[in-house]
Amino acid sequence: MLEKHNKMRIDDLETVMQVAKENVINSKEERNNKFDFREKKDRLIAKLLTKYPSLFKKWVHRSKFIEFSDSPWTPFDKDITRCRLALVTTGGVHLKLQKPFDMRDPAGDPTFREIPADAQPADLTVTHNYYDHADADKDVNVVFPIERVQELKQSNEIGDVNYRHFSFMGHIMHHHIKTLMKETAPRVAFALKSDEVDIVILTPA
Repeated sequence: MLEKHNKMRIDDLETVMQVAKENVINSKEERNNKFDFREKKDRLIAKLLTKYPSLFKKWVHRSKFIEFSDSPWTPFDKDITRCRLALVTTGGVHLKLQKPFDMRDPAGDPTFREIPADAQPADLTVTHNYYDHADADKDVNVVFPIERVQELKQSNEIGDVNYRHFSFMGHIMHHHIKTLMKETAPRVAFALKSDEVDIVILTPA
């Protein structure tokens, strides 16, 4: 009788475990479905805003952006032909071997990716659902002119290209803004200063 009772308890436990497992699987599938829908929606909105400038203007007017009353300004007085140049983009560009930017977080991803200056366009990809990067997928130079700056060096229009560039994903909101402003952006600025970079070309997307 005791053995039968214990067996029933074990069977009940196995049933509970199975139900819990199925709920986890269903919950995971539901989350994935929600993300897939949101991803498609974000990409569609990005395409519409790109195709119809009037919609983009309305979006700008309705959106809230961080504003500053002043900006630091340092006059540039060096000979450009002797300057070292680096790229910083917010286009979501990264090496295919690197971890993609996080598209699951609606508030964005405040991290950055370091990209070697000798990387080839074929080594790069774009992870960003908040602008239409169809043209960048064909030629990454339209948002990240990695080949163009090498041409500037070869033609002696600049002194040198830094050995590394940096990439952010330009859709940062809510709590991630503090992370960007207090942590990741200062880290990139410090790195550029340590590399003795004279000129930084910022390419938004």
